[in-house]
Parts: sequence; structure tokens; C-alpha cells
Amino acid sequence: MKTRSDGWKRCLLGEVINLKRGYDLPSHQRQEGTVPIVSSAGVTGYHIESKVKGPGVVTGRYGTLGEVFFIRDDFWPLNTALYIQDFKGNDERFISYFLKTLNFGRKNVAGAVPGVNRNDLHMVPVILPSPKEQKEIAGILSAYDDLIENNTRRIRILEEMAQAIYREWFVEFHAPGVRLRKATPQEKALTGKDRFPEGWEIKKIQDAFETLGGGTPSTKEVAYWQDGEINWFSPTDLTSADAMFIGPSEKKITRLGLEKSAAKLFPPYSVMMTSRATIGVVSINTTEACTNQGFITCIPNDRVSAFHIYFWILENKEKIIALASGATFKEISRGEFRDFDFILPSKAVEAQFIDMVEPMAKEIETLLHSITNLRQTRDLLLPHLIKG
Repeated sequence: MKTRSDGWKRCLLGEVINLKRGYDLPSHQRQEGTVPIVSSAGVTGYHIESKVKGPGVVTGRYGTLGEVFFIRDDFWPLNTALYIQDFKGNDERFISYFLKTLNFGRKNVAGAVPGVNRNDLHMVPVILPSPKEQKEIAGILSAYDDLIENNTRRIRILEEMAQAIYREWFVEFHAPGVRLRKATPQEKALTGKDRFPEGWEIKKIQDAFETLGGGTPSTKEVAYWQDGEINWFSPTDLTSADAMFIGPSEKKITRLGLEKSAAKLFPPYSVMMTSRATIGVVSINTTEACTNQGFITCIPNDRVSAFHIYFWILENKEKIIALASGATFKEISRGEFRDFDFILPSKAVEAQFIDMVEPMAKEIETLLHSITNLRQTRDLLLPHLIKG
């Protein structure tokens, strides 16, 4: 270990921290609790018992590489992950940021499943600031993460509130001013209730709102992709965002690519649902967009709002997944989806629902935009602060 004139030290990572493999915890041994179970992909569940005292830092050993997770409380690291057994006097939060700049994914061991060897990681040369500077750097970066966490918590509460309103109005039929009558056999079979709202109807989705599929322009044609300006979503965009609203896509296509593929352009504030492999992930686009073939996109209208469709999909996700089929991967076709029964409320109730939920949705959208800006700023600062 050598100390530079500015007090920063040149050393090996193994002189800074000691990484250790996580512990097995088969699904059948897990018991629902409050202790985070951390894999190479982050927190994947909760257990009643911990293995490691928090705060701690976890990174991937097999599978997902390069991701680093800071865990505030006691936790259980799985055997697909590495956790820091000994911080050797270094600041835990700083180390979590520091490891993100090392890109462990480049240390991948050849094999069917991506993996790294902790002994190889211990031999990575690094430059480290003093403990005092570590705390100062961690304080700057963690301020952004604390704001992100707070905004994420507020979004979760708002979504739960809006979902509760949806369930109360359209599942329990307790919408304002609704009068119930005796349900028909069809209505009772669909809802399980003896009473049904007057003036409401049961329609097939195909008769309630429009649905679109997607397509992928040939990746061999550069003109379909280069300098593309049209947002083109893949399921990964939605699963990684995990949010009610989604902005620009990671990949974009050109106008020519749109014309030469099965992709369909749809307006902002449509509802995109993944329809294959991971089924039922749903998000509302905030820009004009199209998707690949792994989606069913629902177009709202003056009778059915985007918010109504969004929460209907969340409420019926298990039924949608149950209808999926396929040998290689599960998929629900657009025809099968369009054949679902959909309860269409009166225009007055739908208008009241929009008035009630729209302010919550707008706040969620604002908070998501704020989170994006905070992450971008933090990620710009990160390499500069870590490298001094």
C-alpha cells in the first residue's frame, strides 16, 4: 500500500475490504419476515432470520454482475452474491459507491452463467481516499439517494391509494352515487356478487377500447435504427423502470424503421403491457411511442381512461397470466386478451374516477421525473468524486 501526496492510497482491493460468498437459502426454507434476502439482482424477498449485520454491501457473484447494493439493516446474502465481510475501517456507504466505479462485470469468468471469482477481485488495484474524505464523499452522494428513496416511498403510497380507490369503486361497486340492482347470471359469474350497478355494462375488451401489437425493424438495416427519434420499447424497458409512467425508451427507431416493420405508433398516455415471458408488467408512456412484439398496448378513449385500464390490468394480472400458454415461453395473444370481459361504468362514474385519481397520477409522474434527474446528477458526480 502506497500513500500519494494528497493522502490517497494506492493498494489492492483486498487490502481495503474482504469479500465473502453468501449463503444458501432454498425457497422451501424461507419464512416470511422483515429481513431482506439479497441476491445478485438486489432484494428478492424477506426472511425471519439474518446472516449478516447491517449496514452492508452486496454485489453479484453469479448471474447479474456489476450491480452493487447498500443494505441499511441486517440481511441474508444469497450464494449468488458476494458481501463485504470486513470493511477494514473504511466507510460502508462510501465503499458501496466506490465499488460501482470498478465494473466487476468486466471480470466475468468464462462459463454458461456469468460469474466472478472473489480472489480475482481482491487483486484489483485501486486508489482510495482517507476515511475522513470517504465520509464527505458518501455524504454528498447519499443525499441524492435519500431523496430518491423518499420519492420512491411517496410514489408507492400514491399508487396504493389510487389502486384502493379503483378496487373500492370498480370491484366492490362502492362508487359515489351508484345504485345496485339484482345481477344477471353473467354479471354474477364475472363478479361473484348478487348485485350489479345500474347503468353499467359488461363488454369484451375489443368492444371497450382499442388494442395494438408491436414489431421489430430488421437490425441488419442501419437506416431503421441510426439516429432514430421514435421511442421503441422492449419488455426490458418496463421491467427495469418498474414504474407507473415511463419516458423515453433506451432504443429508438427511424420513421423508415416504423414503416418497414409491424410496429404501431401510439399516442402518449397509452397503456403498455408485456405479453410474453414476463407477462403483465404495465406502464403508461409519456411520449409518442411504439413497441416490439412482446406487448399489447391499450389505447384509452372517452369512456375508458388510461388510469382505469392500468389499474384493471394490475387487478387482473393473475387471470391474464393464467390464460398464457407456450412451450418455449408463456405468452398471451392479443386475441385472447381482447376476449376478456371488462366492466364498463357509466360516463359519470368514469369522469369522477379521473377527477379523483388524475392528481395522484400527475404527482407520481412528477416524482418519477425528479428521480430521473437525481440519478443522472448523482451518476455524473460519482466518478469525479471517487477519483478525487
